[in-house]
Amino acid sequence: MLTAAVCGNVFASPGSSQVRGAIDLVDNEKGTLIIVKNYTGDVLNFGLAKEQYAALHPEKADRVKLIVVGDDVAVGRTQGSIVGRRGLAGTVLVYKIAGALASLGGEFEKVYKTAEWVANNLATIGVGLDHCHVPGTAVAESQMKEGEIEIGLGIHNESGNRRVSPIPSLHDLVQQLLDPLLSTSDPERSFLPLRGEGDEVVLMLNNPGGVSELELGSIVREVQTSLVERQIKVLRVLSGSFMTSLNMLGFSITLLLLPTTSSPGTISTQLFLDLLDTPTSAPGWKWSSGQPPPPIIAAQEAPRADVATRELEGKAKLRAADPGAFDAAIERVCRALNAAEPEITRMDSIAGDGDCGLTLQAGATAVLQELKEGNAGGVDIIGTILTVSNVAADKMGGTSGALYSYVTSIFFSALAQGLQFAAATGMSDVVTQEVWAQALASALRSLYTYTRARPPSRTLIDPLAAFVDALSSHPNDLRGAVARAAKAAENTRDVEAKAGRSAYVEGDRLKSERVPDPGAWGIKVLLEAIVGA
Repeated sequence: MLTAAVCGNVFASPGSSQVRGAIDLVDNEKGTLIIVKNYTGDVLNFGLAKEQYAALHPEKADRVKLIVVGDDVAVGRTQGSIVGRRGLAGTVLVYKIAGALASLGGEFEKVYKTAEWVANNLATIGVGLDHCHVPGTAVAESQMKEGEIEIGLGIHNESGNRRVSPIPSLHDLVQQLLDPLLSTSDPERSFLPLRGEGDEVVLMLNNPGGVSELELGSIVREVQTSLVERQIKVLRVLSGSFMTSLNMLGFSITLLLLPTTSSPGTISTQLFLDLLDTPTSAPGWKWSSGQPPPPIIAAQEAPRADVATRELEGKAKLRAADPGAFDAAIERVCRALNAAEPEITRMDSIAGDGDCGLTLQAGATAVLQELKEGNAGGVDIIGTILTVSNVAADKMGGTSGALYSYVTSIFFSALAQGLQFAAATGMSDVVTQEVWAQALASALRSLYTYTRARPPSRTLIDPLAAFVDALSSHPNDLRGAVARAAKAAENTRDVEAKAGRSAYVEGDRLKSERVPDPGAWGIKVLLEAIVGA
């Protein structure tokens, strides 16, 4: 199974520093594969940790890879065009198969490709009688009416795609769940490349926490029987609590479509089954467990913000053309973001959840403190960028915090990689405008691997992309690039939200108030402060 797992609070992603700590603990010469369920916070924080690790260890950058698993068929292609499908219980099969192959000595690239293939051939759908209760919170009234069931209910109480009343019989309910799982004609939900005959699958029935073993056994029998009736051959049945959601009363069905003899670039069906059957000491894998649990590793102190500069000691450095001016620009940016907090908070109260301004203020205050303590400055550009990245990741909390960690950490970690490449060439120890432009363009391309947002999207991507693109075309026209970014931020007033928090806000309200995207406005404030506008 997994070598390490990183947990956050209930229904919350772990912080990027926690993930970095885990990556450091399992550091090895063959490589590290990170498997993440497709939720915004998870993708951003795990992706950020990966990019930070790669920035600090460029010689190992190609030996740390990330796979995002989205197996939910309740989210159709149109609804998930930006955010993608949610990650559900099928993720556990990716863990098991990839982990078993790695434990048998499989090459890193083979493990990665196999895990990727499994993730692309999974389909899961869940159903629930009610939402689960989060410990420490007041017990709320039922979210559903008496005699109602919700198909597509997510593992974090996310709404499903429809509710059914009265509750159908188990047989009828299973048919309603199998239809989207096995459809080859629904353009929204035909995710499994079924052939129509001779299809072989692994069936997983997951208990999220509130179903008795007796009930689960009945569900397994009904699903297996229905699959046989649909000419689907079930080669393995896994039943139990593989991915739980506290006390949620419901279940999910996962199908892994096994390869045919003609499937290119895959391992054989028999090897897939052997990997599933390989014993593991992980206690959660009840079907094939039976060995002692692994030893508990003592909690590790989260890495501090100055770890980046310490780990870079002895490596090539780059300095700003004018270190004093660079330091002054950082200070201007921090003070400008602090001053803009009330206005950005007001914008986000309309267009989001109201914490964007405070998130930026927290990050700016922390970065300013690092500058005063001498942990950041123009004499070491790469170390400064990584310090800013780490501080932002640790201090900017909340969902918007993850988003801004996304920019200031994933983006800046990738930026550091680009600058390290320049430093390694030894052409100069000073960062020129051309080097900045090339590194920024590389960082934007890296950022695009973690988000589907593209301008115009009413997100911070709009001004950021405008700035990078303009600077790439004219490296010596910094003010012109900032002006392009400011215009892109202004234009978000009239752009329909396609991603981020604003995508959930009533569109008519955004149009009537003409509020710019608060994240985009934060980028505008930041860039204008750099040039002293």
